[in-house]
Amino acid sequence: MSNVNIGKQAAGEVAAKLVHDGMIVGIGTGSTVAYFIEALGRRVQTEGLKIHGIPTSEATVAHATRLGIPLVELTPQTCPDLTIDGADEANPKLDLIKGGGGALLREKLVAAASAEFVVIADSSKRVAQLGAFPLSIAVVPFAVANLMAQLKEEFEVAPRLRLLASGEPFVTDDGLAILDLPFERIQRPAILDKRLKVMTGVVETGIFIGLAKRMLLGHPDGRVEAVYPVD
Repeated sequence: MSNVNIGKQAAGEVAAKLVHDGMIVGIGTGSTVAYFIEALGRRVQTEGLKIHGIPTSEATVAHATRLGIPLVELTPQTCPDLTIDGADEANPKLDLIKGGGGALLREKLVAAASAEFVVIADSSKRVAQLGAFPLSIAVVPFAVANLMAQLKEEFEVAPRLRLLASGEPFVTDDGLAILDLPFERIQRPAILDKRLKVMTGVVETGIFIGLAKRMLLGHPDGRVEAVYPVD
């Protein structure tokens, strides 16, 4: 196992220990969360842990179902007590860039509805400033061409339409396209988030502001560090 995957697995396994009987748990999407799902599934199977999960993607639905984790939909009556999800980048305030897996809309809906949102990541995801990882935005497919031109003019970036290996456009579980924006440096993520959201055709951005209360950071030696927002 690579050093990165050791960190991911360690963070996922520690996060699974935060779950208690009777909880509704938001379950994110991605390679780090996959380790959390595996650890949570083991607890359900071996300890008889009684929980319900709210998945943020069809991939998560399939993984959790295979391990016997009961699932429910997000409603006002089923807001998560705890959500565990990954991140592509996290700054000292625990502002995040997410969306590398394409599930950013459902991930933000579940995180925003949660009593507590905990990020799990390997140590490479902690950064001083967001932006080295391209920012993903979910957009209406009909608007792609116009948005790409508008984004290039307004922000002086070259948006990339996310494609599958076949060359076909990537489509999210909600039928949206993904544009990846290589800003390189995002100095004011909250302001950028607002500017992007007012553009017609943009449904959601991968900037997560003020949602994460804690991050479990897995290191290559298997150590897991708890990180809290710094003002």
